[in-house]
Amino acid sequence: MKFFGVELSPDNVAVAMVYFVQGVLGLSRLSVSFYLKDDLHLDPAETAVISGFSSLPWLVKPVYGFISDSLPLFGYRRRSYLVLSGLLGALSWSLMAGLVDSKYSAAFCILLGSLSVAFSGVVVDSMVVEQARGESQSVSGSLQSLCWGSSAFGGIVSSYFSGSLVDSYGVRFVFEVTALLPLITSTVAVLVNEQRVVRPAARQNKTWTSPLSLQSPKQHIIQLWGAIKQPNVFLPTLFIFLWQATPQSDSAMFYFTTNKLGFTPEFLGRVKLVTSIASLLGVGLYNGFLKTVPLRKKFLVTTIIGTGLGMTQVFLVTGLNMQMGISDEWFAIGDSLILTVLGQASFMPVLVLAARLCPEGMEATLFATLMSILNGGSVLGGLMGAGLTQLFGVTKDSFDNLATLIILCNLSSLLPLPLLGLLPRDSPDSGSKDDPEIEMKSN
Repeated sequence: MKFFGVELSPDNVAVAMVYFVQGVLGLSRLSVSFYLKDDLHLDPAETAVISGFSSLPWLVKPVYGFISDSLPLFGYRRRSYLVLSGLLGALSWSLMAGLVDSKYSAAFCILLGSLSVAFSGVVVDSMVVEQARGESQSVSGSLQSLCWGSSAFGGIVSSYFSGSLVDSYGVRFVFEVTALLPLITSTVAVLVNEQRVVRPAARQNKTWTSPLSLQSPKQHIIQLWGAIKQPNVFLPTLFIFLWQATPQSDSAMFYFTTNKLGFTPEFLGRVKLVTSIASLLGVGLYNGFLKTVPLRKKFLVTTIIGTGLGMTQVFLVTGLNMQMGISDEWFAIGDSLILTVLGQASFMPVLVLAARLCPEGMEATLFATLMSILNGGSVLGGLMGAGLTQLFGVTKDSFDNLATLIILCNLSSLLPLPLLGLLPRDSPDSGSKDDPEIEMKSN
């Protein structure tokens, strides 16, 4: 049985389910936003800073990859860490449901939840890379499409209820329900087909050995540095970092839509439902039409179009949509739909390129390193957005300069385009394990 062109083996089912959990954990996203805004009475800039702080676990993903690749737990590199990640996630949301009462404790618990998702993501990413390494972009793109399609489906399942449950039962109840979801990750770990790593008695004080040929920590570090410093890895990664590290105005827009326009949690849940469906459409768009388009062309077109469409938020802030006869609600839904489809389609080639660059034996470590660099760019963009929000005087009650903030943030997305030459020139579907343009050498 195949889905997105990928055979549904137990391993692939486990990977898809972990991505599904990542998507369905969006059930708590609106609850967190409303909790910070209404219960803790934070301003947009403070909310953006907490969001950036909670993203810190995503910046040290190489550490999780290093641990998973080099330090088997109870004899397994993948299964054991999936179980522990699920338990950590359940603990973090249980604490949010019962004990959190300040912005500091909230930030800490959200941080733990992010750590759970980030660690489990590294583990399943390594499984994806093991299969995608050396394949053409069409093949590896199909596997990435299954992963992100599962995540988008999880988002669809949780999106509408994320708002209606807040309206009906409050944020604490949503946190209680969310605490059950990471346990799915712990459960599907039994599906992972993995050889048990043994440690011979004669080498108790040396490196782990097994048919998997696990390497010593020093060898991993040397190989990781050797991989990253290669121009065909470093230069594309630099571009993607800069592409991600542009200011964002998401927190300010959330406060504007709830405090100024009066959008309810239930309506915002519907918007999230639309964006989750749009993410799935974006995956389908990439999988069906964009896999064979060169990277440079994809980034150029999607960035320019995305910048132009992002400006439409100014219509909502200034009320131009009402003058055009479009209600705020319908305009917000349509705007979110289009931007999400485009954003997901433009991010898919980043994942595929990263997966194809990873050498055998350190899949989790290098892929996690690349993803951490990209996440670092996103966090930097969020913090710059928080600084600009404060600079322009946008608060939970004042939105006079919000339109200017949106325009500036969107125009900044064009700044990395002169560096498109850092991306590979070759056709994305031409790669294979024998292609010198993408082959990684073990140092």
